[in-house]
Amino acid sequence: MKTLGRTLLDLSLLSLVLLTTAPSLEGAEANNTSTIPRTSDGKADFSGIWQAIGSAHYNIEPHAAEFPPIPELGAFGAIPAGLGIVEGGEIPYTSEARAKQEENKSDWLNLDPVVNCYMPGVPRANYMPFPFQIIQSSEHLVFAYEFASANRIVYLNRPDFEAPVFSWMGHSRGRMDGDSLIIDVTDQVSDTWLDHAGNHHSDALRVTERFSYKNKDLLIYEATLDDSNVYTRPWTLRIPLYRRQDTNMQLLEFKCVEFAEERMYGHLRKED
Repeated sequence: MKTLGRTLLDLSLLSLVLLTTAPSLEGAEANNTSTIPRTSDGKADFSGIWQAIGSAHYNIEPHAAEFPPIPELGAFGAIPAGLGIVEGGEIPYTSEARAKQEENKSDWLNLDPVVNCYMPGVPRANYMPFPFQIIQSSEHLVFAYEFASANRIVYLNRPDFEAPVFSWMGHSRGRMDGDSLIIDVTDQVSDTWLDHAGNHHSDALRVTERFSYKNKDLLIYEATLDDSNVYTRPWTLRIPLYRRQDTNMQLLEFKCVEFAEERMYGHLRKED
């Protein structure tokens, strides 16, 4: 017991030393904003290929490691643990909406729309384990996602432009706020989920996104979700996005329809 106690004490002291001696990331980042890319008129330029790292695409709330949905996948298919990206740790669901989330999660492999190659919606598209590209002009931004070749146009010069229909990726209108990009996203169909864990919303969802530079290769992505049909109050998720540094980096094709055809339509095959 003495040895165990000594080991725990040593680990605690080591953690304290690391916390007190590590350089301040916030301070270091604050000194690097002068190097961020800018357009010809001096605005922050968000063009580039970006990607999130972590397990938020499995579950945006804190979660332990879990068994794979298909046992034969073993450790390779197991779900890794995650600290979550929801401010406060827990989505403020109504009691009925939380019950729906738990029902979704219990059969997510069959119910999650992205398993069948449907477009992921916003904000989910920004933290899936695939890169995405932003192309910026003075009037628009184009977000091109590798997964399912999903995309959306952000209108910077048409604040009153209403969506003609509801869609999987919603309707995006943006504006600059200093060196941050703010995007209001509305008119998403209710079918999209926020992760594999069945976190969900209704078609009344309004997402306010904020992309902020910390340095030239690091963005902080925040999304505030407001949907009184499902949540008791607006809430925010936050995750870093990293600029891909690979040589000759480009989006590759992941047109996943063909990967999902068998599970969706295999039962219709005519047997000999």
